[in-house]
Amino acid sequence: MYPQQVIDALRNVRYPGTGKDLIESGMLEDDIRISGFEVSFSLIFQKDNDPFLKSILKASEVALQTYIDPNITAHIHPKFKVENQKPKADNPKVNARHIIAIHSGKGGVGKSTVTANLAVALAKQGYRVGLLDADIHGPSIPKMFACEDCRPVSVEVDGRTLIEPIEQYDVKMLSIGFFVDPSQAVIWRGGMASNAIKQLIEDAHWGELDYFLIDLPPGTSDIHLTLISALQLTGVIVVTTPQPVALVDARKGVEMFRNEKVNVPILGLVENMAWFTPAELPQNRYYIFGKDGGKALAEELQVPLLGQIPLVQSIREGGDDGTPVALQNGHPAALEFDKMVSRLTK
Repeated sequence: MYPQQVIDALRNVRYPGTGKDLIESGMLEDDIRISGFEVSFSLIFQKDNDPFLKSILKASEVALQTYIDPNITAHIHPKFKVENQKPKADNPKVNARHIIAIHSGKGGVGKSTVTANLAVALAKQGYRVGLLDADIHGPSIPKMFACEDCRPVSVEVDGRTLIEPIEQYDVKMLSIGFFVDPSQAVIWRGGMASNAIKQLIEDAHWGELDYFLIDLPPGTSDIHLTLISALQLTGVIVVTTPQPVALVDARKGVEMFRNEKVNVPILGLVENMAWFTPAELPQNRYYIFGKDGGKALAEELQVPLLGQIPLVQSIREGGDDGTPVALQNGHPAALEFDKMVSRLTK
């Protein structure tokens, strides 16, 4: 290993406030030291309360291990042009009337699609909505809102430097997808991922919200426990498809949140891909994944059934194009999400 390799690796890390990589931004101090698989150097930040500091240090270590050698141990020292800023308030929380997590026991059931459309449907009805994409390893919210190229900036609020969420369709949102190269896998251990999520919550300028939605990663992980301990959740919505293999995992998710050590209320269950309706035959329903599996599970577990969302092409197209179908007033699929909002807010 030699210094130029370190420099080249750090070109793959971008500072979110400017969109420039660390070398282009002049953040690398000329003090690289290498001994075997250990490397040390300093990164220069404008202020000691820079909201991106922790994520940049972690991303730099990952870049060295990804582009040079996975066995590298990095000692990265932050330096500051301006020090002794006003200290950050202890563990600030999101100022929201309702904090709702959206969960699925397994991937591929459309949890993020439901979350994105629910957020838009709430905003359409005049609610102030924030959306946190907590799926570190598979962030999809930026694409679903046509914001893949967006980069959050920092703002000064009451003496603190905070991350300003991206706003699209009247929904404020943050995602790890705004801070990493979308073509690269996010290879983070559980602790790193949890700390990144906490930073997106605590160091962001969310403002006053009526609803703060959290798109959880599928399954159960450290991130779930981190969010439960960091926030007082109003409740959780569980998303499933009607097929038995998805229902098994949905049941596990419900039981996890009902566990006495977790104890988060289940606000309801959403059955996604409930039936297929072709555009040319809008009155027809084909139960590809089984019929009413989510409805039956909701009745068995005694939780509300918030909605049965059909499998239609327009929902898929809206997610891929970054224009959630809930934006289309009067569209049959949009009406389903409007009904879901009514059941959730009544």
